[in-house]
Amino acid sequence: MKNALIRYRIIDKALCDPYHPYPSKQDLRLACEEDLFGDSIGENICDSTIEKDFFAMRQEYDAPIQYSKSHKGYFYKDPDFTINEIPLSENDVNAIQFALSTLSQFKETAMFQQFGFALNKIIDHVNADSGTQESDVDQHIQFEKGNTAVGNEYLPPLLTAIKEQFVAYFSYESFVRQVRKPRKVTPLLLKEYNNRWYLISFDLVKEKVITYALDRISDLEVSDQHGEKPMQFDPDLFFKHSVGITASADSHPEKISFTASSIATRYINSQPFHQSQQMISTSSESSTFELFALVSEELIRAILSYAGEIEVTSPTSLREEIISRIQKMNGRYKLL
Repeated sequence: MKNALIRYRIIDKALCDPYHPYPSKQDLRLACEEDLFGDSIGENICDSTIEKDFFAMRQEYDAPIQYSKSHKGYFYKDPDFTINEIPLSENDVNAIQFALSTLSQFKETAMFQQFGFALNKIIDHVNADSGTQESDVDQHIQFEKGNTAVGNEYLPPLLTAIKEQFVAYFSYESFVRQVRKPRKVTPLLLKEYNNRWYLISFDLVKEKVITYALDRISDLEVSDQHGEKPMQFDPDLFFKHSVGITASADSHPEKISFTASSIATRYINSQPFHQSQQMISTSSESSTFELFALVSEELIRAILSYAGEIEVTSPTSLREEIISRIQKMNGRYKLL
């Protein structure tokens, strides 16, 4: 990660400090915590991170880092060495500024406000090295931003519930029935999709994994009671066949085939519907694709977004659903 570059410079500063020579691994870890997160509690950076930083600094900057058994700390074999004389490359600066601009979208949410100090410190370091201003990035790059942050205030307590495996209680209103009902769950995962946050949880009443949108949650309470969770739950496997946020242990993926016009083919190749998507055949006029995924609302909407540029050939159930929706659209616009 690019903020590793900032840690390298914090470590370098500590190793060059004549008033506190031979810092230990813990000293370096806490120094990074203090500079990046504004405290030295030590919950964000572990010893293995510092070890990886040592290895990277030796590899990338030829840093002569050595350990003194007698002083029980680290030092530079060459006392005149410092990576401060090795400036960040233009690619490094651009990459860091790009990442900072992305993170800045979340600076006002409660969950990320605690990192505002860290972000500002990183911005200062990057600007000092590059001689550019953060505002310059905004003049050249415009990021997609969500129109709503409803429910984002629940991110911190839900994250705590996931880490501690605490039971959470809340009211939930479905889009379809628009009826608010109480829920009792063990939170498992927070997942972002299309600028919205979702909670994947084990519903302790329904006894299955269910996804809840945070913008439809209210009256959240996180207890100190430890809740039950599926032994085999793995986020990567759970969403392996998903297009979007829809996933279920009870659903089964299907082989989906469709043809696309030559123009649509270019878009679909550049942004596949699913990681399993493959082009089976192609010609100057159209191409045939296959993918193995769950038939979900997100997939259906993605296909319909191409209008007449895509024709689903199988499975029959998906083809019929597409036809049904096209007929409804046709009727709504009163076309022949």
